[in-house]
Amino acid sequence: MSLAHACVDVYQGAVAALVPFFVAERAYAYAAASGVVLAASLLSSVAQPLFGLLTDRWALPWLLPASTLAAAGGVALSGVGGSYALTLAAFAVSGVGVAAYHPEAARAARAAGGDGHRAMGWFALGGNVGFALAPLLVAGVVVPWGLAATPVLAVPGVVGAVLCGVTARRRGAVVAPAGDHARGRADWPAFLRLSGAVVCRSLVFTGLSTFVALYVRERTGGGAAAGTLALCVLYAGGAVGTLAGSRLAGRYGRLAVVRASYAVTLVAVAGVLVVPGPLLYGCVALASAGLYVPFSLHITLGQDCLPGRVGTASGVTLGLTVSVGGIAAPALGALADATSLRAGLVPLLVPPVVAWVLVRGVREPGGQGVAGSGSSSDA
Repeated sequence: MSLAHACVDVYQGAVAALVPFFVAERAYAYAAASGVVLAASLLSSVAQPLFGLLTDRWALPWLLPASTLAAAGGVALSGVGGSYALTLAAFAVSGVGVAAYHPEAARAARAAGGDGHRAMGWFALGGNVGFALAPLLVAGVVVPWGLAATPVLAVPGVVGAVLCGVTARRRGAVVAPAGDHARGRADWPAFLRLSGAVVCRSLVFTGLSTFVALYVRERTGGGAAAGTLALCVLYAGGAVGTLAGSRLAGRYGRLAVVRASYAVTLVAVAGVLVVPGPLLYGCVALASAGLYVPFSLHITLGQDCLPGRVGTASGVTLGLTVSVGGIAAPALGALADATSLRAGLVPLLVPPVVAWVLVRGVREPGGQGVAGSGSSSDA
């Protein structure tokens, strides 16, 4: 499940990684370039909770390979032809594929792992590795051959579909009745607060991933390699941050770790805006840690707030984490077009503060506290 997750999330990372190439090769303005992120994000953010509702009623293992191929196909076709409308449509198809994949995959991973933090941490790690590899994959394909070579980017999707097919045959790991998780009462107020915090996290992550490559190139005077490196740093921190989050949660509690992460994110984004030169990479790395440490904790907290609705909770927390921020990307791009790219990133200072305030009102579901880190009763 973790390896397949990596293959799917390559296509979420690829969207932002392709933005500088659309700007350079097709002369897109910042607002137009961020529109491709919106195309991939809008349908995905709306559809993921709907797919979550479906997976709460029925186990849909066939959806895993099918959605993987859709995610891959959209990105593969994004650079074919020069029509902006067709490019948006291709990214929209990819976004729907991502939306269909995550709720069922997160439910299956929770059922297979039977562990509250660590198993989900490994599952989330796979996705974050896919994110981290995306800029390298995109640069390796598009730099030498241009956007017309994007069909080559379908290769990870084919591999992921095969892995998903193998997983789907292990029906004991994938087809777990939703009722297995139906313990306790749903805490909708806490879940809504948590979802608001996830949206805030998404706004910062998507804003940075969309523009950090262009911003670092501008601030450091480097070329495409400098921007790709910054994006890799932002994504690569997920590998360390996700596993660190599950370990820290076992010691200090999930909510304490999540709150601290939002505070770190605020400091890091401020550093990105004011720190000069190559030191920017250190601030990007710190932002990565602040954004990724709570990644898997959001998922398990949401699932525990809504026992019996694991698919719905996963569709909202895991889906919104990586999709809804794209809705705000065109607004940031328009502000950057009207002022400067640096000024366009200033609004990203607000969401971490809002997230911290929202989570202050959330209590550990079921009173688990620190002790709930490793038992299957977390479900």
